[in-house]
Amino acid sequence: MNALAIAAAVREGRLRAVEAVGEALARINRHDGTVNAFVRHRGEQALREAAALDAARARGEPLPPLAGVPFAVKDNFDLRGEVTTAGSRVNLGRTPAAADALVVQRLRAAGAIPVGATNMDAYAYGFTTENSDFGATFNPRDLARTAGGSSGGSAAAVAAGMVPLALGTDTNGSVRVPAALCGVFGLKPTYGRLPRSGTFAFVHGLDHLGCFARGVADLTACYDAMQGGDASDPACDPRAAQPAGAQLALGVQGLRLARLGGYFEQWADDSGARGLRLAEKHLGELPVAQVPHTELARASAFLITAAEGGALHGRTVRAHYDRFEPHSRDRFLAGALTPAAWYLRAQRFRSWFRHQLEGLFEQFDVLLAPATPVTATLLGQERMDVNGIALPLRPSMGLLTQPISFAGLPVAVAPVAGPGQAPSGVQIIAAPWREDLCLRVAAHLENAAVASAPIAEGFA
Repeated sequence: MNALAIAAAVREGRLRAVEAVGEALARINRHDGTVNAFVRHRGEQALREAAALDAARARGEPLPPLAGVPFAVKDNFDLRGEVTTAGSRVNLGRTPAAADALVVQRLRAAGAIPVGATNMDAYAYGFTTENSDFGATFNPRDLARTAGGSSGGSAAAVAAGMVPLALGTDTNGSVRVPAALCGVFGLKPTYGRLPRSGTFAFVHGLDHLGCFARGVADLTACYDAMQGGDASDPACDPRAAQPAGAQLALGVQGLRLARLGGYFEQWADDSGARGLRLAEKHLGELPVAQVPHTELARASAFLITAAEGGALHGRTVRAHYDRFEPHSRDRFLAGALTPAAWYLRAQRFRSWFRHQLEGLFEQFDVLLAPATPVTATLLGQERMDVNGIALPLRPSMGLLTQPISFAGLPVAVAPVAGPGQAPSGVQIIAAPWREDLCLRVAAHLENAAVASAPIAEGFA
């Protein structure tokens, strides 16, 4: 069952919350030994919380909109009473969290129940979730391949049907890449839309929160429940929540759509661009929008990521060098040495680039682009080929997502696959604060059976 169907059944008494949560826990126990999506389960606590919901209904109390819906959180979201490791054994000795992350609190208030924390690239610094401390997460669509990252555990848990909803973070593409590779829907809202209080920071200036689901209505319901200002996160915009759920049925009529060309065509091979081509067959030939100096935007995003990440975590790396996750430790140390002049120049360019992208929305309402250069790669693979150019795989899977998060724009990912093909993700991009348009287009593609996210074969 999807999230909204579970909630409706629980509210109407056709399903008990303990049954919904128990089924999720049973699926985790049955399948996670194969996928390795979770690093921790909270079975007893989750069942107690579900029983409390059932008791409230028995007393005649109205239940909230996501009552009884099990969900998972990436292991950089605080869960009350548990240690947030952010994918690194170095953090196992941290004090357990005194409170849930604010967005987790909001989902709980909506009736949803967290059932566990999911695997990730250490410190969210990666695109494959091949974690040296907690093991690799396997892509449920093809167990020989990566789930993407850094939120790979969350995307894989949704793709394998272990939970209908999961949370992730996205700094340079860490929601959009695994959504595309695992074949699920994902959303990265506008920078500052969702509060980051109670999450483990990677890069303050680029970190976004986001979510995964197997359908757009579920994705939207999860997003709507998390909205709202937060004075404790200086990046969180204080504007009121703007629910997007009511907009999904409006379709694309009247919307001015375009696809991004140039850089976004150069760095997607046939498999990476396949989803966009299939979507365009349904939407009709789209005009091409060009963004100048996109390659510099990616380079600048790298500089800001390295500098801020190194400044924030460099001391921890030096103190625990031999124990620190090897895929990220040297990059953190190098980032800590980034000259201030380079960082400032990258930030000045960021302002200019954001202005250029936002200018496109005077001509268009929604922009489409491939989400990844290629479809899911083999676990352990170190290099990939994109249109005849060999690239290092781990830093390059975000080629098409980094420039967009650099500008802070909202993006939904719709998974598209032809018969017998690996899923290919489509980025659906709108102007700041227009998540509703991203979700409308994603829902239109889903309703037209162009985009879909069934539970992976063998896990249904």
